[in-house]
Amino acid sequence: MQQLLEQLTRRVAKIFGERLVSLILYGSGASDEYNGTFSDLNILCVLSRVTVSELRDSEPIFHWWRKQGNPAPLLLSQEELRASTDCFPIEFHDMKERRKVLAGLDVIEPLEIDDSFYRAQVEYQLRAKLLRLRQKAAGVMDDKELLSRLLIESFPTFILLFRHALYLGGFSAPSSRSAVIDEVERRFAAESQPMLTVLALRQKRIRPRDVDPPALLGRYIAQISRVIGCIDSLEK
Repeated sequence: MQQLLEQLTRRVAKIFGERLVSLILYGSGASDEYNGTFSDLNILCVLSRVTVSELRDSEPIFHWWRKQGNPAPLLLSQEELRASTDCFPIEFHDMKERRKVLAGLDVIEPLEIDDSFYRAQVEYQLRAKLLRLRQKAAGVMDDKELLSRLLIESFPTFILLFRHALYLGGFSAPSSRSAVIDEVERRFAAESQPMLTVLALRQKRIRPRDVDPPALLGRYIAQISRVIGCIDSLEK
């Protein structure tokens, strides 16, 4: 991972030069929870300006980075960064908690995040991802291996949203994923075992044949639904 990040940093610095304000790795890639098989390397690239010229310059980097199996970097101007904290509170809170500056300034540390729409965004994302999980699961219920993989692939999104559910409830979110799951159970009375089982599958501590994927899915959905209900009940 480190070698790949160094390559990215060199390429970005070479192409953008003085226009580069900041290059930041954020999310699980910037924490000890990184998993090379399942985790993405999420990148924020802040430039002094973003015009068609910068988009054209970024094309070879973005193409190369996606070929490495990672999502395209977030490309923002300095002004956009300052003006968009109310639109992307989940992303900016995540950057506040877990980030590594690869080049330039730490533009996140002094950022004041506008939480006007934070609760609504967390609830929306939880509900939308749960609906999507159900849609996908409906097509693979008879295939235990595919259903197990679906649960494993959904895990990072839900654990991230659980972190934000804790923040919204006025609680701190532990650094480790298992601790987040335990804290969610303690604070929201959401059974921890379903997500802990999915985490064990993800970490290959247990195998798909060791669990009943349809039954696990039902408990997993119930756990997520419980958290959604708690978020919905918070003051709007």
